Amino acid sequence: MESVSLWPGQLATTRRTSPDGLSLANGNSRHHSRLSDGQDSEAGIADFLQLSQRTLERLDRRVLGDMITCLMDVWRRRGTVYVMGNGGSASTATHFAADLAKYTIIEGKPRFKVLGLTDNVPLVSAWTNDGGFSSIFSEQMVAWLAPGDALVGFSVHGGSGAGSAGPWSQNMVRAMQTARDAGASVIGFSGFDGGAMAQMAHHNLTVPVLVDELGTPIVESVHVLLHHLVVHTLRERIKHD
Repeated sequence: MESVSLWPGQLATTRRTSPDGLSLANGNSRHHSRLSDGQDSEAGIADFLQLSQRTLERLDRRVLGDMITCLMDVWRRRGTVYVMGNGGSASTATHFAADLAKYTIIEGKPRFKVLGLTDNVPLVSAWTNDGGFSSIFSEQMVAWLAPGDALVGFSVHGGSGAGSAGPWSQNMVRAMQTARDAGASVIGFSGFDGGAMAQMAHHNLTVPVLVDELGTPIVESVHVLLHHLVVHTLRERIKHD
């Protein structure tokens, strides 16, 4: 345990580091009480950016390659890619679905077939009302799922943990099981310990959390960067396929 100050005006707080004892980007806790607001802001910016860089250096690139290969296989089979996420990860899922459908277009080549599961608000609310929140992704896929399709999920905790409404992301857990039962591949972008996604996805990349307080913003930021990396790489592969 150690004390750190993260942002302007925030008092030092006690937190846990990761198992290997990583602290903020410069390796030291910092107390900014004597710094000006401008100096304090610059220090916080530097910490966030350097921590992001250290996080990127620890990613499993082999898994990224496997994900890209899986999605290329779906494209070659003319299968469908389904995309899901909750909260901030819902916006990442929407962004990924849009880019996968549009950015990868190469003249004269088939296009990706993509369905974002977060975007049809009337349908999501109807399934929430009738089948519960855990049904909203799974039930949307049932009519369309086929062997050779793929489900892509973005989740900070991967389905671990719980809040006042119960266990987190049970809609994603149910959707992953539905996809697996139908013979579709499951691709997961998770964080922290990976949660259920690390156990259920055929290809899962867990973004490591080096500082607990910045876990969610760093994980979500890295997920957006990775989704652009994946989509751009797919575009280049399709161009030469």
